[in-house]
Amino acid sequence: MADAANRLRRQLEAVNFDPKQYVKSLSSQSDGDCDLQEHRQKIQTLADETAQNLKKNVYKNYRQFIETAKEISYLESEMYQLSHILTEQKSIMESITQALLSADKDETAKEMQSAFPKETEEVKQRTLTTLLEKVEGCNNILETPGRYLVYNGDLTEYDVDSMSPIQKVHAFLMNDCLLVATWLAARRGALRFKYNALYELDGLAIVNVKDNPPMKDMFKILMFPESRIFQAENTKIKKEWLEILDETKKNKVLDDRRKKEIETPRSPATPEVVPRNPFENEESISEVLVDLSLDWIQELPEDLDVCIAQRDFEGAVDLLDKLNEYLKDKPVTAQVKDLKGKVDERVRQLTDVLVFELSPDRSLRGGPKATRRAVSQLIRLGQSTKACDLFLKNRAAAVQTAIRQLRIEGATLLYIHKLCNIFFTSLLETAKEFEMDFAGNNGCYSAFVVWSRSAMKMFVDAFSKQVFDSKESLPAAAECVKVAKEHCRQLSDIGLDLTFTLQSLLVKDVKAALKSNKDIIIEATKHRNSEEMWRKMNLMTPEALAKLKEEMKSCGINNFHQYTGDDCWVNLSYTIVAFTKQLMFFLEEGLKLYFPELHMVLLESLREIILVAVQHVDYSLRCEQEPDKKSFIRQNASFLYETVLVVVEKQFEEGVGKPAKQLQDLRTGSRLVRVNPESTTSVV
Repeated sequence: MADAANRLRRQLEAVNFDPKQYVKSLSSQSDGDCDLQEHRQKIQTLADETAQNLKKNVYKNYRQFIETAKEISYLESEMYQLSHILTEQKSIMESITQALLSADKDETAKEMQSAFPKETEEVKQRTLTTLLEKVEGCNNILETPGRYLVYNGDLTEYDVDSMSPIQKVHAFLMNDCLLVATWLAARRGALRFKYNALYELDGLAIVNVKDNPPMKDMFKILMFPESRIFQAENTKIKKEWLEILDETKKNKVLDDRRKKEIETPRSPATPEVVPRNPFENEESISEVLVDLSLDWIQELPEDLDVCIAQRDFEGAVDLLDKLNEYLKDKPVTAQVKDLKGKVDERVRQLTDVLVFELSPDRSLRGGPKATRRAVSQLIRLGQSTKACDLFLKNRAAAVQTAIRQLRIEGATLLYIHKLCNIFFTSLLETAKEFEMDFAGNNGCYSAFVVWSRSAMKMFVDAFSKQVFDSKESLPAAAECVKVAKEHCRQLSDIGLDLTFTLQSLLVKDVKAALKSNKDIIIEATKHRNSEEMWRKMNLMTPEALAKLKEEMKSCGINNFHQYTGDDCWVNLSYTIVAFTKQLMFFLEEGLKLYFPELHMVLLESLREIILVAVQHVDYSLRCEQEPDKKSFIRQNASFLYETVLVVVEKQFEEGVGKPAKQLQDLRTGSRLVRVNPESTTSVV
């Protein structure tokens, strides 16, 4: 069993595997439905195993992704620390330079400050004490000697991820730390704020947040490993916060350095070692190599804004391609990073506009070609997956709108013709446009196949609601299904075969329709059987007889003239003739609805209908005692077995492509008496 499964797996995994040839070979070699079901089960088992292995690989890759994300987060933290250290080094070097250049001014300032030290410290300390009396839970903040208030004000805190407002806060900037307190809206009395957080300026970084309406006047505070975003009341206050925070950090670095110099005086024999930025030379060399002073580069961000505003998407992407080509072999310097930061903001705005162009909320007029412009530019921006998803969603909304707007006609077949024309024309146009837009993105084709199946389900829902839910007759349903299948075959010309999808979605409704019609025929046959008198038919007029002959000929019974007598008599009973017409009618319409999943359903339905007639004939032969009437019953039995059932088997085999073994067994293995019409001798 394992060897057979491995052989089947190798066969399906072969490079030159041809599905059509494989199915054709399997159908010709299989012995009946059981073999096909068994082979299908084997393939299903392989599919389940493959799906299980794929799931395991997905879980494995997901775990690796999580581990990688953790490593990236750790590296990001280290990079932040490194950036913070470099920033502090730069600040120290600037402070030292400033101190050396203005040593005399510093000494003069120290003398002036020493003249009034107590008054200044007392005033600042008194101000800080007065303000902190309104904050609950911060009594220990005043214990640090030399701490005084620099700046304070109201801010609004926003969520870093969702950019939604969280709470109102009041920030107190002191010479060595930043205190954040939250508002106590329901509190009355002196305490108006509550202690929230205290951050040392040494571990604090301030980042300006670019205005992006309606989000404006914001700045971010980074404290490893977290960050917080605050919004000032207006642009002026935001600028004051940024300037004062930066100046206070520099002053603290300078004060700390002075304290160290006082505590550990420098030896005259030991020369001062100035910290050197290990990356200074490399950065200066790199910056020389990248020339960003070109006019088109300097004007690039503004040009992108103009292109986006004027909906010149092609021009915007051309500018981006030109910049990327220019920077392709250039080193990534600080200036390049700054430029890319500005450009990336415009890229996000351009992407948002293109996404809006493809959104289903936009006008769906113009067909698939109307989306080509936005799709092509998204692909050029390297976002083919997003372009594919938005394109298919746009077309799904268009198809759904077209189906919903289709006016329901009184004639079902007319409505189905219109529905098929609208749906399959739209599907064909979408397929051609998809192939044109995503010709170089083979990975997107699987998404189109999945979309086609979902679109077909939308079509089948509207189709079934009009055809099957309204209880249309079997001929009307068969004609409607035939129209839909014909449209599906036309799609195969472009390599899109949705016939199997259509059949699988319709199988439930078609089964119900066949069963319902079968039950109606059986009930009608039983009713006629209950009134059977076994008498010859008299059609009264030659025209009626000619019409019956024509009907039988159209059903495939070409020897019906053998059963007609003199004048307008037919040597068959009314029950057998009516049954024959209904049976052949059911077979004809059933073959129009046929597809492989319905093989056994149609076959069993035919068998059940035939059994009702042959069992009635068998019962009549056993119960009838009158010789003339018994001979007439045998003649009807002969017509039923030797003519009708043979024609049914032949037409079924021609329509399906394989013999109906169950019908053959029903005819050849019956216990009924079968005779030659001219013979009066029975053969059991």
